[in-house]
Amino acid sequence: MRVAVIDPGSGNLASVARALGAAAAMAGLAAEVRLTRDPADVLAADRVVLPGQGAFAACRAGLFALPGMVAALDRRVLAEGRPFLGICVGLQLMAERGLEHGVTPGLGWLPGEVAPMDPRDAAGHPLPLPQMGWNRLQLLRPHPLLAGLAPDAHAYFVHSYAWVGAHPEHVIATTDYGGPVVAVLGRDNLVGTQFHVEKSGMVGLAILRNFLEWAP
Repeated sequence: MRVAVIDPGSGNLASVARALGAAAAMAGLAAEVRLTRDPADVLAADRVVLPGQGAFAACRAGLFALPGMVAALDRRVLAEGRPFLGICVGLQLMAERGLEHGVTPGLGWLPGEVAPMDPRDAAGHPLPLPQMGWNRLQLLRPHPLLAGLAPDAHAYFVHSYAWVGAHPEHVIATTDYGGPVVAVLGRDNLVGTQFHVEKSGMVGLAILRNFLEWAP
């Protein structure tokens, strides 16, 4: 199995690659995990992972600056249906646009946009941003990515912007931070996590193992 981890110029790439390797070993899979900026690696991959952290616009610029990469993603992921996992800003880039410091177009793979969070406690007081730390996942519907997770599974979040305007059938899991926040989103062969799977301990490894075994 070939797993392409795209380097858009941001993200915990080495941590993601190590976590994928550990998940493959847990599953007994012979997986070649390759960090890449080469679209040829994406076109040859059985699985595609797009990590990202920081600002939406910067990650989008880094991805689109890789010659041929977006076309390779459109072909391998959208046209040929290879499983795709977006992590943190990698999830956000699937949106139609991001609203951080202006409007920045995304890949447009799923409806919705990435907007500033405005979390409030029960008394209406602002909660700190970024949302940082371990939060419980609230599973809304079955999905192979989350198979076997306990009802009280927690994952590690670091973000100040979140997906809004998603189709309800695309929202797989939420978390609560002054109200519901999209945590896992997907459709067909596309899936993404707002949290960092590579920083989420055994829950993250279980999710990555499920991704490697997923056959949409």
